Amino acid sequence: MSAVPETPAAPSRPTVTEREAREVAEAAREQDWRKPSFARELFLGRFRLDLIHPHPLPADEDVRRGEEFLAELRDFCETRVDGALIEREARIPDEVINGLKELGALGMKIDTKYGGLGLTQVYYNKALALVGSASPAIGALLSAHQSIGVPQPLKIFGTREQKETFLPRCARTDISAFLLTEPDVGSDPARLATMAVPEGDHYVLDGVKLWTTNGVVADLLVVMARVPKSEGHRGGITAFVVEADSEGVTVENRNAFMGLRGLENGVTRFHRVRVPASHRIGEEGQGLKIALTTLNTGRLSLPAMCVGAGKWCLKIAREWSAEREQWGRPVALHEAVGSKIAFIAATTFALEAVVDLSSQMADENRNDIRIEAALAKLYGSEMAWLMADELVQIRGGRGFETADSLRERGERAVPAEQMLRDLRINRIFEGSTEIMHLLIAREAVDAHLSVAGDLIDPDKTLGDKARAGASAGAFYARWLPKLVAGPGQLPGTYGEFRHGIDLSPHLRYVERTSRKLARSTFYAMSRWQGRMETKQGFLGRIVDIGAELFAMSAACVRAELLRGRGDHGREAYQLADAFCRQARLRVEELFGRLWSNTDDLDRKVVKNVLGGSYTWLEDGVIDPSGEGPWIADAAPGPSARENVRRPIS
Repeated sequence: MSAVPETPAAPSRPTVTEREAREVAEAAREQDWRKPSFARELFLGRFRLDLIHPHPLPADEDVRRGEEFLAELRDFCETRVDGALIEREARIPDEVINGLKELGALGMKIDTKYGGLGLTQVYYNKALALVGSASPAIGALLSAHQSIGVPQPLKIFGTREQKETFLPRCARTDISAFLLTEPDVGSDPARLATMAVPEGDHYVLDGVKLWTTNGVVADLLVVMARVPKSEGHRGGITAFVVEADSEGVTVENRNAFMGLRGLENGVTRFHRVRVPASHRIGEEGQGLKIALTTLNTGRLSLPAMCVGAGKWCLKIAREWSAEREQWGRPVALHEAVGSKIAFIAATTFALEAVVDLSSQMADENRNDIRIEAALAKLYGSEMAWLMADELVQIRGGRGFETADSLRERGERAVPAEQMLRDLRINRIFEGSTEIMHLLIAREAVDAHLSVAGDLIDPDKTLGDKARAGASAGAFYARWLPKLVAGPGQLPGTYGEFRHGIDLSPHLRYVERTSRKLARSTFYAMSRWQGRMETKQGFLGRIVDIGAELFAMSAACVRAELLRGRGDHGREAYQLADAFCRQARLRVEELFGRLWSNTDDLDRKVVKNVLGGSYTWLEDGVIDPSGEGPWIADAAPGPSARENVRRPIS
């Protein structure tokens, strides 16, 4: 390869104001709602059961192909995957990855015309739940490759030439990774420092990316980089497909974590890497929109694996609690333990209902599921962690003991503590719980901001505010009266959900509570106006209430589907009833905390903590942390470290 001319050094980090950062994030959002959304309507106080009931179903041919692949994948996992070995050696053996390639697992979501399996979102998620139960590291590898790696953005935004070039490789041979995060940039992409400088028919990349899942073994990378604005270039954050073995690409470190020890996650440096302009995905400046659009359905893979974790937790809790006796009877029959098992069983049922419903709606493409997918990710990651924690508690000391230690002393090697460690990252992956709260809250109040946003924007003129006031007045004159009464107040409503066990009261509760939720949101906007975005505790509780209501709705609809098919219908109704009763208690607690909380006091304490007022409280301990900066230097330049990239042989 010919020598690459020097390019101007990128600034260490763009300086942006809080407002500029919000504007970048806002510009990346999908602005319009062209299709109905059950969850969006729920936050607006409109319980549109017709959007999810009767439960949508996959086509017979999709079921046949999906079940055939699941059977093959199950056999592969049972005969060729040793999850304990992957945990001990912190690496997925090459022969396992090659076996997955031969099986077609790299191309589950890729169209058959490009050599993929063309599975639906429903069966892709079922496959991830299955393989993730055998080894969470394998589930993460396959998910990162297909849900956010090269295949998904190319499927939506790629040119015909790009699809024909890259998708056949991704379907059978090449592993891909997604590179957005930087050492000092997480959920604030406005500060992205990796640069892509146009140079003829190429771009020259310089920068450092952190936490590159699959990056250590990847063949292809999706890289987000900032293109400087110049003549003929609109600039902005832009997406590129980059060959991982390109000159100037160095994997400087393979990162190690408390869980997912087989995860091939690293730090990747780009130093004057030439990328053909034909490898740019979409237009310049579309990178964040591409990332967010990809995640609309890509986020469903994570809660799918949380469903698998719940199923395993239930199995172990059932078997262990029936075997272990205390005070003359199985521990499961003691109420303190039994309540934990009931929580695991009911929550697993509800999580599967949420994921299957959202996935089928994604397959049918008749609903906008951006909020549903985000709620599934948020709710699944939080509830799976709680279920694993309860399993560890049920197992007692054995829950804290490693599987290898249990095996060595002659007991069943149950990796409960590993499950807890592996699941912990899901509350951070693909948007932390805190960021998901804000993202969902922004979408939930979109209707309000669309009509009244200018009223609270300090930069708008008086004329703009007057027009916004007139528009808002008309909207609220129509909307507010509808929040006073609804079908949830009529005893006979949703009677089709009454079969021995009566689920209709739960759906009436959802309808009434969705209106209460909308009224609470409106009151908060009226009270805080422009300061609403700073009330993150309030917004988080609003979102959590919506998540519970969505899960209750999905659980009831799934129970009725199973009853209608004669598939464990009575048991499904029992689980849905138990889940809804548990969820209603959580919802009532969240409503109480909307207005009765310590948020204001907490802010004062935080200011004092940061101001050093409480440093005396830190006396009496030793900090075992090592030396070094809090955030590693990510200045552009050539790598001074060995390339630890490990292509699969």
